[in-house]
Amino acid sequence: MLACAGSGQRDIESGDINMKIERTGGHARRAGVRYRNALLLGCTALVALAPAFAYAQEKDDPGAIVLETITVDGAAGRDDDAKSIVATRTTAVGKMPADILETPATVSVITSKEIQERGAESIEQVVQYTAGVVTDFYGSDDRFDYFKIRGFTPFTYRDGLVVGRTWSGIREEPYAFERVEVLKGANSTGFGVSDPGGSVNYVTKTPRAERFGEIYGTGGSFKHKETGFDFGDNITEDDTLSYRLTGKFQRSDAEYDYSRDDENFIMGGLTWRPTDATSLTFVFDHLDKDGTPSSGGHPRYTDFDRDRFFGEPGYNYDTTNRNTYSVMFNHDFGNGLTFNSKARYSKSDTGFGYAYVYDALGARDPSDTTVDRIFFGGDGSNRQFVIDAHFLYEANFDQVESRTLVGVDHNRIKSENNNYALYPPIWGGTAPGIDWENPVYSGVPGTIPVTTARTNDQTTKALYFQQDTTFFDKLTVSVGLRNDWLDLEEKNRLTGTNATGDYSELSKRFGVSYKLTEEVAVYTSYAESVAPPSTGNEPTSGKQYEVGVKYSPDAFPALFTASVYDLTMENITTFEAPTYLPATVEKVRHRGIDLEAKAEITHNINLIAAYSYIDSRIVENGGGEYDGNRFAQVPEHLASVWGTYTLEGNGQRGDMTFGLGARYTGSYYFDNANTRKSKDAVVFDAAFTYKIQENTTLQINASNLFDEKHIANDDGGAYYYNPGRAIYATLRQTW
Repeated sequence: MLACAGSGQRDIESGDINMKIERTGGHARRAGVRYRNALLLGCTALVALAPAFAYAQEKDDPGAIVLETITVDGAAGRDDDAKSIVATRTTAVGKMPADILETPATVSVITSKEIQERGAESIEQVVQYTAGVVTDFYGSDDRFDYFKIRGFTPFTYRDGLVVGRTWSGIREEPYAFERVEVLKGANSTGFGVSDPGGSVNYVTKTPRAERFGEIYGTGGSFKHKETGFDFGDNITEDDTLSYRLTGKFQRSDAEYDYSRDDENFIMGGLTWRPTDATSLTFVFDHLDKDGTPSSGGHPRYTDFDRDRFFGEPGYNYDTTNRNTYSVMFNHDFGNGLTFNSKARYSKSDTGFGYAYVYDALGARDPSDTTVDRIFFGGDGSNRQFVIDAHFLYEANFDQVESRTLVGVDHNRIKSENNNYALYPPIWGGTAPGIDWENPVYSGVPGTIPVTTARTNDQTTKALYFQQDTTFFDKLTVSVGLRNDWLDLEEKNRLTGTNATGDYSELSKRFGVSYKLTEEVAVYTSYAESVAPPSTGNEPTSGKQYEVGVKYSPDAFPALFTASVYDLTMENITTFEAPTYLPATVEKVRHRGIDLEAKAEITHNINLIAAYSYIDSRIVENGGGEYDGNRFAQVPEHLASVWGTYTLEGNGQRGDMTFGLGARYTGSYYFDNANTRKSKDAVVFDAAFTYKIQENTTLQINASNLFDEKHIANDDGGAYYYNPGRAIYATLRQTW
C-alpha cells in the first residue's frame, strides 16, 4: 500500500480488477489540491492519473493487477484544525457540513492551530482577530466573555446545541475545542434562537482513531502557572473504541491587587464505532473556576496604574462549577441517507460579589478624595437539557446535487438566580466609599440586601428544514425554515408572583451562491433571527440582507472574504450602569462591510487580516431619547493583522517561528445616550516559537506588547482600562 498524508489523506490500496473513487467526510465536490511539499504534490498527481492508468491497464492487459480504491479525506472532507489556520468546511450556517466557499453566508473559523499560535487564553482572545468582532470593551471587568459580532451580543452553541448569550454566561475554556466557528449575521434557522449580529459554535475535541497527544506547562505574568494535556488512543486493536483525555489546571493572579484567576478543567471522551457506518461518542467535562470579577474600577478623572484596587478584598469573588455530559450519535444508512443526534445535559452553579466605584464626579473635586461604591453580587444555579435529531439526504440527479435536512430539537432550561446590591448613602444606602488617595478597606458590610430572586423555566421546541441544491456544480440555492415554540415561566420569589408566556416564531433564510470559477464565488442572502425574551416581553427579532464574494485559490491554502450587509434588530434588551438591569431599545440598524483574509502564503509564511466598517443607528419612532444615536460599544472602524514567519532550522538549530499582530479599534460610545466616548487605540501582540527537538517546542506569547493603555469603558461612575501587557512562556511536548 502507498499512503500519502498531509492536510488530508490519500490511500491507494491494491485489490481486484475493478477500481472506484470513493470520497469520504461529507459532501465533497472539490478534490484537495493544497499540499505543502513535493511529496504531496506527487501524491495528488498519482491520484489524478490513476483512473486513466487503470483503464489503460485493464484494456490492454486483462491480467494486470488494477488499483481498486482511492480514499480521499482531506480538504474536501474534514479539515485538520491542528495543522492549518485555513478551514474549508463548516457547520456554522446549519447542521449539515458545507464548503465555506459555496456557502451563501459569511463564516470565520478559528482553528486550534491559530488558537495555539496566538496563545489565546479566553474566547475573547480567540475571536479578537476576526472581522466584525469587537472585544475588550469592558476592560478589567472579567465576569463574562465580552464581545460583539456586527454590533450585537452573540448567542453561543456547542456542537450545534445552544448554550446561551455570552453576556451573563459562563466563560468557556478554549482548550476544550478543536475550533471556534463565527457566523456573521442573523441565522435562527441554523442552530436556533439567536440575535442578528451573529453566533458562535464551539466544536468539542473528541476521540480520534489514532494515537496522539501533548503535554505543556506555562508560566508568566501575574504569577501565572498552568499545565495542560490532551492525548488519546485506540483501546481496541480494530479501532472500534477510542478515548481522549484533555485537561488544564491553572493558578494565577489577575493584573490588579487582591485578585486571583484559578481554574481546574478536565474532559474525557469515548467513541465507539461498531461498524464503518455508525459511531457513538460520549464526552464529560468539568469546569471549576475561582477568580475575581473586577478591579472595582478607577475613579474618573484619575490615571492610576492598572494594579490599583478600589474594590473590597473581603468581597471579591467569582466562582463557577459546571458539569457537562454530551452524547453524539451518527449512522449512515447508505444511498445518501444519514441520521445524526446530539444531546447535552449541563449543571452549573455560579456566584460573584464585588464592590465597584460609582461616582460621577470621581476625582474632579480635589477637596473630596472619597468616592462612592456599590456592593453588587449574585448567585445562581442552572440546569439544561438539550437534544437535537435530524436526517440528512444527499442525492444526485444528472447535473443537480441535492442535500435535504429535516430535524427537531428540544431545549429545557431551569434556573434560579439571586442578586444583591448595597448602594451608597447618596442613593439611600449604607455602602462605604473609599479614599482614592489613601485607600482603607472597610470590610464586608453586615448585610447586602437581596434585590431580585427569580426562578425561570424555559422550554423551546423546534422543527426545522434546510435545503441546498447545486446546479451544474456552479449555482447553489439554499433555503432554511425553522419554527420555535417558546414556553416561558418566571416566578418572582420576593413577591410570590408568577408570569408566563407562550410564543410561536417562524424564521427564514434564503441564499444563493454562484461559483464564477473553481476559486471564486459570489453570494447573496436574506436571513432572520429570533431570540427568547424575558417573560412578559415580545421576542427579540432581527433580519439581515447581505452580498459578498469569496476567493479560495488553488495555489495555496487561503480564504478571502468580502461582504456588505444591512441588518436590523428590534425590541432589544440592554444593560447599562450603574445597576445593569435590563432596559429596552426599540430598534437598532447596522450597515457595514467586512473584509477578511486567512492564508498560508508559503510553507513558512501565514497571514490573517481583517477590516470592518459599521454604520450604527438607534431608531425610535416618535423621536425617542436615543433616536439617531450610535449603539453603545460599536466602533465605526475595526482592523487587525496577524502574521507568522518560520525560519527553518539547519540541523544545529531548530525551526524558529516569529509572530506579530496589531489590533486597531476605532472610537465608540460607552452609552446609548452618546455622552461618553472612547479614543482610537492600537494594540500589538507577538509570539516566538523555537523547535527544540522534533516534538518539543518553547513558545513565548506577549499580548499588548507595548503596554498601550486606554479607557475601555467609562460607565459614568468609573474608568476601566484595557488589559495591560502580559507575557507567557510555554514548553510543549507532543507525540
